Amino acid sequence: MANSKRDLFVKRRLRVRNKLRKMNAGRARLSVYRSNKNISVQLIDDAEGRTIASASSLEKDLGVVGKNNTDAAAKVGKAIAERAKKAGVEECYFDRGGFLFHGKVKALAEAAREGGLKF
Repeated sequence: MANSKRDLFVKRRLRVRNKLRKMNAGRARLSVYRSNKNISVQLIDDAEGRTIASASSLEKDLGVVGKNNTDAAAKVGKAIAERAKKAGVEECYFDRGGFLFHGKVKALAEAAREGGLKF
């Protein structure tokens, strides 16, 4: 039973998201997307189906355009924490999708926690 990397990723993403939805109903979701060149994060209100705040390494004011390393992820994490506070969100749950909690995803999460988000 050979599964492709994509199939394993999708299974992992669905497993993570379904577990989080059961445990954290009523809170905003901090959704992470990591590509080969960039990292982005959104704070989503699933009840209303809208994005509350977002941050990405593509934003010029963060100064990390074209970089995809742990430093860039940490800056994106700090930015989302600041924007979430402005929007009035202090607690959320961390949806890493199918990405492993290691490296850039972990750096983003730790920076968001240092910025004041609780998850």
